[in-house]
Amino acid sequence: MTTAETNTEYAAELPVRLEWARHAPEVYKAMIRLDSAAKKGLDAKLYELVKIRASQLNHCAFCLDMHTKDALAAGESVERIIQLGAWEESRHFYTEKELAAIELTEAVTVLTDGFVPDEVYERAAKQFEEAELAQLIAAITVINAWNRFGVTCRMTPGHYTPGQHG
Repeated sequence: MTTAETNTEYAAELPVRLEWARHAPEVYKAMIRLDSAAKKGLDAKLYELVKIRASQLNHCAFCLDMHTKDALAAGESVERIIQLGAWEESRHFYTEKELAAIELTEAVTVLTDGFVPDEVYERAAKQFEEAELAQLIAAITVINAWNRFGVTCRMTPGHYTPGQHG
């Protein structure tokens, strides 16, 4: 069996449930504007690492496909993208600022563990100026919203080309 056959079989098992952007175009346009506003002032590679990590935690294959491709297009290394799922054991691949952003991303994304711990927030606050931290929190919040659309509607990964959206 070829990879194409496997992918076709899997796609048939999990069809897209709803083309939400087509049925709620004003919400989609607002999300695009919100996403654009949230990334202002953030380093492109850090921004994509945050989006990838949240998407890993939320199991959003569509967003993982998109943001790993965007990260590579922004000059991110394959090695750092691969290690992101095990960042705690691979800390040496990331700067202290990136580690603070990744840790904050996990705390904001996995709210079932409780509130964002003070020590996580304080580490991020030491690495980011207040305006940049506000943008980072906005970017984390926006990717979590995108992930909810992607997972709920079963958006299909594998068709994204970098630069397609924004």
